[in-house]
Amino acid sequence: MKIGIVGCAGRMGRALIQQILDTPGAELGGGMEPSGPAVGQDLGALVGVAPVGVTVGSDATALFKASDCVIDFTVASVAARHAELAAETGTSLVLGTTGLNATAKEAVVNAAKSVCVVHASNFSVGVNVLFALTEKLASTLGPEYDIDILEMHHRHKVDAPSGTALSLGEAAAAGRKVDLQKVGKWTREGQVGARPAGEIGFATLRGGDVVGDHTVIFAADGERIELGHKASSRVVFARGAVRAALWTKGHAAGLYSMKDVLGL
Repeated sequence: MKIGIVGCAGRMGRALIQQILDTPGAELGGGMEPSGPAVGQDLGALVGVAPVGVTVGSDATALFKASDCVIDFTVASVAARHAELAAETGTSLVLGTTGLNATAKEAVVNAAKSVCVVHASNFSVGVNVLFALTEKLASTLGPEYDIDILEMHHRHKVDAPSGTALSLGEAAAAGRKVDLQKVGKWTREGQVGARPAGEIGFATLRGGDVVGDHTVIFAADGERIELGHKASSRVVFARGAVRAALWTKGHAAGLYSMKDVLGL
């Protein structure tokens, strides 16, 4: 299966190149950067291995046409265009970009009417198990347990809270059968008063080269339960994304998540 990568010269892009090279049944369909010194380089050179005979291009349309599936871990501002290209070329799409606006979300939904799209805030198998555990625990514990989600990422991450943290909040809210938009508390500052019952809080840390740490805290009088996941390498995200790309083969058009890919 030919898998293309947009943003192939970035940290995540390079991890995806290596993962595709290491995965049986996967083949590099191409890589794309809109501009920069990587354009024209062999994809193998980007990850320090022998040339693979595929070079970095600057034409997204050409990449989609050359690939059976394209993986996109770039930025929200181009997600809509990539979703449109997937539909136009009949190419499956694995989308790991978070922070999508209404226009981009609509484009993804429209693309899923004609091609297989897997969209997830996190492609780590471990994190997706954490989503399931969070929902289960939230449904099991009573309302006397306060829920907070703490996340930390590297200094370069542009969105906050992270998409994974928000998905954990959605999982907790689903377990309690409430709307996260109504009970979520995104920041706390100043004289905020006592914590309202049922609130799901978020705390965000940024610094260093942290790949991604997430902790869900269930706190009640007398005890505290914590569920956590720490990623020490982008390999875990690349592994899951390539697994999702291979999974799209033979699946009908539709909008899927890693929950579908993993059968959770």
